[in-house]
Amino acid sequence: MNAATSALLADLYELTMLQGYFEEGMDQTAVFEFFVRKLPANRNFLLAVGLEQALAFLEHFHFTAQDLQWLEETKRFQRGFLSYLGKLRLHCDVDAMPEGTAFFANEPILRVTGPLPQAQIVETRLMNLLNFQTTIASKAVRCVLAAPGRKLADFGLRRTHGAEAGMLAARASYLAGFTGTSNVLAGRLYDIPLFGTMAHSYIQAHDKEEDAFRRFAYANPDNVVFLLDTYDTETAAEKVVSLARLLARDFIRIQAVRLDSGDLAVHARRVREILDRGGLHEVRIFASGGLDEYKLQELARGGVPIDGFGVGTHMSTSSDAPFLDCAYKLEEYAGRARFKLSEGKVTWPGIKQVYRAYDSNGKMTFDTLTIKGEAEVRNALIQPYMRAGKRLRPARRLEESRQFVATEVNSLPVALRRLEPVEPYPVKVSRSLETLARAVGGPRFDAQ
Repeated sequence: MNAATSALLADLYELTMLQGYFEEGMDQTAVFEFFVRKLPANRNFLLAVGLEQALAFLEHFHFTAQDLQWLEETKRFQRGFLSYLGKLRLHCDVDAMPEGTAFFANEPILRVTGPLPQAQIVETRLMNLLNFQTTIASKAVRCVLAAPGRKLADFGLRRTHGAEAGMLAARASYLAGFTGTSNVLAGRLYDIPLFGTMAHSYIQAHDKEEDAFRRFAYANPDNVVFLLDTYDTETAAEKVVSLARLLARDFIRIQAVRLDSGDLAVHARRVREILDRGGLHEVRIFASGGLDEYKLQELARGGVPIDGFGVGTHMSTSSDAPFLDCAYKLEEYAGRARFKLSEGKVTWPGIKQVYRAYDSNGKMTFDTLTIKGEAEVRNALIQPYMRAGKRLRPARRLEESRQFVATEVNSLPVALRRLEPVEPYPVKVSRSLETLARAVGGPRFDAQ
């Protein structure tokens, strides 16, 4: 069984609710929207990522015979309901913001419209996919903004929370502007450039550090990157200068050296001086080791001679904001707007659209959250992607989404690109949406 595509990848209450809907004959059209209630304290914007995986999951959703047999063995579900599940195929419509769109609190980034049981059962997996990749991409893009002009490689696979997280973190970070990944499988499946050097164990396995360098170079002549800090960083740099002359006779060029510990700024300056003095001006310096966007910004602003960074744990787990306060809520059923008035979790009712306004320089100025179909002259962000369970367009290449993100980030107001929190970007609520909220929620809604 492929866990990533299984219809059983759902919270139990999805199935218990479906059994209730089945018994009551509740299968009229429902509309659910996925949104983030509020941004993490240290995020000025988020990137909507995960749409491609969400569409693929919806397109192939079904319960297998083995799924149904196991569900029957749990003795929680009636046979008539299980027979219904066996025939269940999704015929939903999906509208969403294009993957990579910058968005803000309470703006729907994905909408599912279809028979109530169908739109309900996919809640858990859709939230799982969209929450994780949006979280990681929104962290990764901060790293990109913190170190302009530097190459960034995802080094996070060994610290991610499982294999799928490692794969999707590589994808999300590349989409957000990283240069590549160390994750070989991600390189194969997503066509992401691969980056990698050597581990300290390779150096330690040899009796002499210079022997390790030399043998690695002859074994990998097209990827000669030496790790310098196993013993003494500057001494290792001197050995690299000496070895370069030998390798040059066999037309092997040293591409870079990597620093992974200590004061990276101090070591980078000393190593750059040693390399330049030895005539190795073209050899780049790559750094890794516990980096996040704040450390990257510090090094970049300090003019430290580091050409690229391997960013792992902090990016691939979004360590400072590892989750989003996201929701997948019913907004309309059987033609009537629905809402929620739970304390601290009020939702805007009805089917919504987001329009974005730009200034004459192409910079975002404000968004308007309004009712779908309301006349607007600005750009509608939520677009159709699936009708009756079938895609309307082929999957967009990851490289295209990456270019789209670059355009989106460039359109952000300069203040929002900073790492520190700033005044929130204005998201206006239209008068018609406010009117609808009062109509369906009454004075209790106003009290919220």
